[in-house]
Amino acid sequence: MKEEVNVQQRQWIVVAIVVAVLIIDQTVKYWVKTNMTIGESFGLFGDSEWARVYFIENPGMAFGLEFGGRNGKLFLSVFRIFAVSFLGFYIFKLIRMPIKNGLIVCFALILAGA
Repeated sequence: MKEEVNVQQRQWIVVAIVVAVLIIDQTVKYWVKTNMTIGESFGLFGDSEWARVYFIENPGMAFGLEFGGRNGKLFLSVFRIFAVSFLGFYIFKLIRMPIKNGLIVCFALILAGA
């Protein structure tokens, strides 16, 4: 017996996750930028060392990696465009497959972070 896939519902799930994560991400970044100074931190649960928010700025990509020279930023921008396009295309294909929604949610979170 073949499992039926509700493509439209899955599309809305992906859109909702991506939009929600982007809004939360940008809101938190705006708050940190306007209410903290570089190097400042605070614990999420009081003075807890377990989870802290630090204000740092990353001029490159993940893990602080940078490409130097005149074309470094251009290369990173083009790479990001290709990565987001590929992820979007891949999610579009996954939505139509009879797979668990959890995998689609994971890829939607990756896309939102990209």
